[in-house]
Amino acid sequence: MASTSLEELLALLGKVEEIELENVKLEADELILSLATRMLLPSATKSPVQMPIVPQQAMLKPELEKPRLPEFQEIEFEPPAIEYPGEVVEVQIGATKSEGGTRDYSVKLGGQNIMPFYKWLRETPNPPVVSLDVFDMPITLAKAVRTHIDDVIEDPGEWAKRCVDKFNADMVTIHLISTDPYLQDTSAKDAAKTVEEVLQAVKCPIIIGGSGNKDKDPEVLTRAAEVADGEAVLLNSADMHIYKPVVDAAKKYGHVVLSWTQMEINDQRKLNTLIMEEGFPRERMIIDPTTASLGYGLEYTYSIMERVKLAALKGDEILQMPISSGTTNAWGAREAWLSDKKCAQFGLPWGSRDLRGPLWETLSAMSVMLAGADLLMMMHPGAVAGFKELVKAFLDTTERDLPPIGEWITMK
Repeated sequence: MASTSLEELLALLGKVEEIELENVKLEADELILSLATRMLLPSATKSPVQMPIVPQQAMLKPELEKPRLPEFQEIEFEPPAIEYPGEVVEVQIGATKSEGGTRDYSVKLGGQNIMPFYKWLRETPNPPVVSLDVFDMPITLAKAVRTHIDDVIEDPGEWAKRCVDKFNADMVTIHLISTDPYLQDTSAKDAAKTVEEVLQAVKCPIIIGGSGNKDKDPEVLTRAAEVADGEAVLLNSADMHIYKPVVDAAKKYGHVVLSWTQMEINDQRKLNTLIMEEGFPRERMIIDPTTASLGYGLEYTYSIMERVKLAALKGDEILQMPISSGTTNAWGAREAWLSDKKCAQFGLPWGSRDLRGPLWETLSAMSVMLAGADLLMMMHPGAVAGFKELVKAFLDTTERDLPPIGEWITMK
């Protein structure tokens, strides 16, 4: 077969309607082919339309245009009008002198018929409150936390006092962990003395927690409830195993009960039902579906709390109680407590532990607050301060002139 140049091939293609090539060998330094799709006219003859041959230089890629920033348009936001048939009951913790106790003030939780901070509909009746943790014996704490209470860690009364006077806590939680038979096995009688000491040291509402030992906690919480008679403390906690003696103590001495389950909404509904079947009113119950650490299951906690709150607002009376969060679990994440030295050793650019830990707890608290938590049990004073500023900002209804969105949103 005779050799044909590219110029001759192009000239030949321009003279004929169709061409078939067989056993063709093309040799070229660079060859760009443009294949045009044959289009048919909508006529009876269906004559083919001839596609023009595109010159080679016209097929070169054009220069890409630089991306342009979008132009923002000012539109008016119309908040959705949402109405829920249900309402979270209002629960009071703490009793003042006029109410039969010795507290300087009480706190109220719940009372909402909207999701958190839907302030375009109505104001939040009872903003979230913070309780700082105190323990009845020295325990291992993250260094960022221990620095603030190291000199009072062996004195629960002074520790509680610092939480209120210096760290601005709304409440104090006294954890009677020394009663655990595997720790100091402190007697219920001695644990009750610690409760009395804390009640005398601070005049805020308090929460009383056991050690988590199912055999010892009923006795410990019952004795603690007795010495706190009339103070309307929160007994922490009643679970599937020990709810009966805890509920009995709360009924006898006028306290509030924390209904605690582990991240399962059906278990929470079941436990709440069992407690109410004991004749205990919803208005003296708080629920705790468990809080996981940021980065270690917090998203599941958020989902469960949000489902509980929405179910309550939609009319599920069994879940219409305020929600408590053990936000101190944030310190279980290694990102919160791992030392700067270890971070450098492992090549982890996490920044200073003194800032990282409090931020970890603050972000955990903010997340569960937006999911519907009313009571946050916390540990670091810096985290408490940061969280309270966030709550204040969410509650603020002051109108402000913001710069045009194009001036503070950028894209690089």
